[in-house]
Amino acid sequence: MSQEVREAEKQFIVQTYKRAPILWERGHGVWLVDCEGQEYLDMAAGIAVNALGYEHPAITDVLARPGLLHTSNLYYTSPQVELARALCQNSFASKVFFCNSGTEANEGALKFARKWAKERREIVAFSDGFHGRTMGALACTANPRYRQPFEPLIGGVRFATYNDLDSVNLDGDVAAVLVEPIQGEGGVRPADAEFLRGLRRMCDARDVLLILDEVQCGLGRTGQLWGYQDSGVEPDILTLAKPLGGGLPIGAILINEKVANALEAGDHGSTFGGGPLVTRVARSVFETIYQPEFLEQVREVGQLLQAVLQRAVDRFDFVLEARGRGLMWGLVLSEKVPVANLVEAGYQQKVVMLSSGHNTLRLLPPLILKAKHVEVFEKRLMAALEEVSLALA
Repeated sequence: MSQEVREAEKQFIVQTYKRAPILWERGHGVWLVDCEGQEYLDMAAGIAVNALGYEHPAITDVLARPGLLHTSNLYYTSPQVELARALCQNSFASKVFFCNSGTEANEGALKFARKWAKERREIVAFSDGFHGRTMGALACTANPRYRQPFEPLIGGVRFATYNDLDSVNLDGDVAAVLVEPIQGEGGVRPADAEFLRGLRRMCDARDVLLILDEVQCGLGRTGQLWGYQDSGVEPDILTLAKPLGGGLPIGAILINEKVANALEAGDHGSTFGGGPLVTRVARSVFETIYQPEFLEQVREVGQLLQAVLQRAVDRFDFVLEARGRGLMWGLVLSEKVPVANLVEAGYQQKVVMLSSGHNTLRLLPPLILKAKHVEVFEKRLMAALEEVSLALA
């Protein structure tokens, strides 16, 4: 990559990111192209953001005629209303609030829960969960490495053990339970269906809200439109962001009628949230993904990807487990192989992958991935695993 770019980044950008030594210039379909013209198979999608990959007409056709960019939320715009209608008519929700990111969506969800619950203020979150890096979302993120440098965070958050109903205590002044149907940053851990159903029963019994964070696992990623659908559980609040804008920043808080009835003008706001351009793009992205044939393809290709990962488990003794759903998968490695080594070996094989949780390889490809791409991925993954294996010898 360009040394000039690397040096300028170090000089002018706050050094909070550890970047791979790659300079991307463009993309097409499921492929990323670097500054030297080399093509990489993208199995990360910008951390589950580029759901339709690159140069998809559902996005480029809208951007070719951008119309209004911004008006603020002091005025009505049709694209915002149309997107909200589409989200509500295809989910549990009766109302939507738009913001700009997953973190903002989770911050807003916490505010909405506390407003609804009145004097009750406590939130129950879970081990290995990740909900963002602003002060409220961070308070609900369990990892001490993220939390400790910024404490004291907001109070009133207690943690239970993910997938363990016996650890959940809703006694006291609990307003809401916040949980991911599939943990993303926590190692690609799916919630058991009975765990989610049990949480729903407990929340109903104690008049507590259930908030599902689907920022990473939502909008088609699991092969269903929403991550909660496989369990048959409906939340009171759902947070959405990453894939909705197809690469543009947007977040959404979906809420049911009882939460909506507790909110009034002035309770929350966003200058940029739900702007006319991003909501036009998001509606086009949504209308592409929610089609039954699109979701069926995600499920079918996801099964092919699962089979590839299981073959990796069977072939290499340091690959312990494959877990996930749809096109969201984790490959758990033993302690003797740092996952960073496999990510780096992937770059050498021209495939982009991510790390997650405790030594887990994370795969979040564009949802337009096809069987032919899975075949390419298998060859490159196995070659990367062979490289890591040889280094152990």
